Amino acid sequence: MAAAGVLAMSPLVLGASSGAAASANTSAIVYAVHPIAVQATSSTSVAGLTPSQCIAQTGLACYDPQIFHTAYQIPWTINGSLAGTGEQIAIIDAYGSPTVASDLATFDAAFGLPPANLHVYYPSGQPAFNPQSANETGWAEETSLDVQTAHALAPGATINLIVAASAGGNDLNVAENYAVTNHLGNVMSMSFGAPEAAIAGGGNNLQLQQANAIYQQATAQGVSVFASSGDSGASNGYATANALFPASDPYVTAAGGTDLFVKADTATSSKGKGSSTGSTNGTYVSEYAWNDANPSTCPFGCDYGPFGATGGAPSSVFAAPSYQSGTGNPMRTTSDVSFNASVYTATMIYLGFLGGSNNGFYFFGGTSESSPSWAAITADLDQAAGGPLGAMNPRLYQLAAKPKTYAADFHDVTVGTNNFPSTTSAGFAAGTGYDLPTGLGTPIVTGLINSLAPGASYSLSQPLS
Repeated sequence: MAAAGVLAMSPLVLGASSGAAASANTSAIVYAVHPIAVQATSSTSVAGLTPSQCIAQTGLACYDPQIFHTAYQIPWTINGSLAGTGEQIAIIDAYGSPTVASDLATFDAAFGLPPANLHVYYPSGQPAFNPQSANETGWAEETSLDVQTAHALAPGATINLIVAASAGGNDLNVAENYAVTNHLGNVMSMSFGAPEAAIAGGGNNLQLQQANAIYQQATAQGVSVFASSGDSGASNGYATANALFPASDPYVTAAGGTDLFVKADTATSSKGKGSSTGSTNGTYVSEYAWNDANPSTCPFGCDYGPFGATGGAPSSVFAAPSYQSGTGNPMRTTSDVSFNASVYTATMIYLGFLGGSNNGFYFFGGTSESSPSWAAITADLDQAAGGPLGAMNPRLYQLAAKPKTYAADFHDVTVGTNNFPSTTSAGFAAGTGYDLPTGLGTPIVTGLINSLAPGASYSLSQPLS
């Protein structure tokens, strides 16, 4: 277990020049998203089937917001108000989605959620959406996933979507700086990344240094910053393990992924063959480190083969911050925490920009789900605490250093690995306490509220919309 006795952070950017900016590497960083989706067929009633019935029909579970609220004990109301009330969540994406608002409204109607308070900002102007571009449609899918996930877990919060003109480092830095400078949320989510191995100059890269300065400024303003650990295992497609940036930045909480299992979702399937009368109330059963390439942990018969695996690796850029002093690694390591991220244990998301029969609900996965989920949970925690909690890593590691609060506040994920594909040796195993694939584990939100806001009241009952 990592000890964390102080809240201070003193990260070192390795290789960063202390001289003039001209000495820095000016190569551009190109960020990517990796939302993973399978379309639900017309015969699959998204809101009407239990997870085990979805598994029997499709080989994939279908988790709705209520499942996540129950499994992770995320309150629906806090201090008598809808969870997230009075809070703002800043979500950073590139290109955006032309149907983000209407998609969110469809999602809300399907799952009995209240209407969302959504605002969209374009700091560099609104880009023209090209539906023929796989890159832009991927970012649009990401945008829908981010917004719908955040609203599901913090339904009372205002969602501020800040859209960058492109996926380049300069444009995303502009969007992030806009969010921080204008304080568009006490929490900020970034479900994108670039492998450190792909960043020219490493810690000497000017765009990386600029991003790091933005995250430092966010921390100084009391903003909690989250990013996805990645969906291609510890190696991110390279020969050796390397972390994903910005998740590897010490001022960012890196969110990894798991397979979440709840009561009665243990059915197996052969893509539509078989049946199930199982039901579920969402009660938490167990979790594995998400890795579809591991036959022992790929769920429900693994009908579709491997979609991906959670990131989590040592950084080659940042030294270990003080809150990770107990991990035994001299370098900053990801992940810090985790959330469900498998397509096999999917969250259901609506897409309305693909056209015709391609519009509809999709089974979604990836650590793209983890970052906005933790951002929403932190908005709920801020509400409970009556103010921003700020940088979450020092607080979370401090709670995890105490056996009593660790057991009350986290699900410790101890099964699985993140070597992906399975033939690579670049990977790490989950285990007791902190580990790289899943960090400290997944949240028990009522426990976190009791620890961080002990005077708060809450309810796990979903109010009628």
